[in-house]
Parts: sequence; C-alpha cells; structure tokens
Amino acid sequence: MAPTFVFLMMLLAACSDRSGIQSRTHSPSAADDSAFALVQTRGHAAMGVDQYTSTHRFEPLPDGGRIILVRDVDDAAGVTQIRAHMAKIAVAFGRGDFTIPGFVHDRAVPGTATMAAHRSRISYIADTVPDGGSLRIYSTDSIAISAIHQFLAFQRQDHRSLHADTRH
Repeated sequence: MAPTFVFLMMLLAACSDRSGIQSRTHSPSAADDSAFALVQTRGHAAMGVDQYTSTHRFEPLPDGGRIILVRDVDDAAGVTQIRAHMAKIAVAFGRGDFTIPGFVHDRAVPGTATMAAHRSRISYIADTVPDGGSLRIYSTDSIAISAIHQFLAFQRQDHRSLHADTRH
C-alpha cells in the first residue's frame, strides 16, 4: 500500500478511537461514526485544535446567531488558535467565502449560498470568550437570518452539538 494511504488510515483510526466519548445526540451507526471522525479530522486541520477536546455551540438568535468554540482542557495555545480562527472566518464569511465550512463538512453547507448572496446585509464579529472564541452573526434581513439559522442548524447536527443555548 502507498505510504500516504497507510498514514491516513492510521490517523483516522487514532481519531475514531475515543472509547470514553460518545455522541451527544444519538447512538450513531458505523457509517455515522466514520463520517463524524472525518468531520473531526478535517475540523482539526481547519481550526488547529483537537475537536474531541473542544466544545462547539451554534446558537440561533432573533437577529442571526452565534458560534462559540472553546477548549475543554487547559490549552493556552489552543485558545489562541481558536481566537485566530474566529477572526479569520469573520473576514472570510464577510467576503461571502464559506470554503472552510465546506472543507470541514466535505459538502456545500446549507444556508451558505444565501449568506454569500446577502453578504452585504450580514455582519460578522469575532470576540473572545473564556477558553476560546466566538463569532456573532448579525442581520436585519429576514432572508439572511433564515439562511444563518439553516447554517447553524446544520453545523449543530454535523458537529453533534446539543448546544443551542441562547442565554449567553
């Protein structure tokens, strides 16, 4: 076998061997586990932090929503990386560039085509939170808000995040 293929398979096996960690939403099938492991692996590559030791929150709000990513372990370098990632995607999303979520999820992400088309009516503001960073997404355009909510719902499902808390 080609060395690259063997390395990739070893990497995927290492990422999927999380005996103490279970899905936060349901008991996944083997195909779900493989797909989730790939999302986690690509997420690590895109965001620069281990997805299994980080928590995502995708919160729909009346005027848009919020994405929060925090480290679950003591990791100052990881917190810095998350904050840089949030700043980077704020700029990219503001340009209508949703390449990063497309890469992480290996498909077109629901809502992003409309968000790109309505980019002049959406604001993206990166901020810090304890142990991580956030991206606040604002709009007064009802079509854009609907697309933002689709985007967040998909992210919540694919990252297996139960967090849709709007108390923050």
